[in-house]
Amino acid sequence: MTQVGTSADSTGAPPAYIDRPIDGRQELQLQPVQISTAPPSAWTSDPEERRRLGRRAQLLAGASVTYNVIEAVIAISAGLVAGSVALVGFGLDSVVEVSSGLIILWQFRHRLPETRERQALRLLAFSFFALAAYVGFESIRTLITGADPDTSRVGIGLAIASLIVMPLLSWAQRRTGRALGSNAVVADSTQTLLCTYLSAVLLLGLVLNATLGWGWADPIAGLVIAGVAVREGLQAWRGEGCCSPIADSEGSAGHCTDDCCKD
Repeated sequence: MTQVGTSADSTGAPPAYIDRPIDGRQELQLQPVQISTAPPSAWTSDPEERRRLGRRAQLLAGASVTYNVIEAVIAISAGLVAGSVALVGFGLDSVVEVSSGLIILWQFRHRLPETRERQALRLLAFSFFALAAYVGFESIRTLITGADPDTSRVGIGLAIASLIVMPLLSWAQRRTGRALGSNAVVADSTQTLLCTYLSAVLLLGLVLNATLGWGWADPIAGLVIAGVAVREGLQAWRGEGCCSPIADSEGSAGHCTDDCCKD
């Protein structure tokens, strides 16, 4: 078998081997292959469109922060009144989500040095760990002492509202982030979606306590929230995956371990 052709064309494109019958034999011939370097179809490269999407991303981040502030105030207040550790933990998680949103918003407007981003992530991790320690301790104490929280209609209403608002906000953030090709914005949408899951856990615990008198459901929901907080804290501390601002700034989206940046 004879090999003919050139190893590459003038553009530097890699060669491809193809079979061609000559005189009853199979001959390998090198043919250039054109490789497209165009960005993914989901991204937009138009400068004006990217500026518009950038403004939208900032508005969505601001909306997320505003809602989480209101959510935190209502949840913590109602939780203290009802003696609900799950409701207080949900409110504290909203405070952490506000911090996360502010970090992402700050990064999006100002290109931060790497060391400053890492320090911000470490502070965020400590916030998650403190949340997990408090909620975990209170949940275990409530289970041991058998203290039953009061019914909180405000908490139930808040959980229902979050189940409606958060998925819509997360969808808008993810769509904008993918159009921009921004891992940070997509990661923010994942954080918002996490709040939806926590809202469902909270609602289940509050409803079971209100309807069936299962007081233990509230601290169990609190333990779930504490577990999620530990996971988020570890991710922030390590700066792993695309779900942290530092990953986007270093161009390390390839290390994403939770598929949050993938279609």
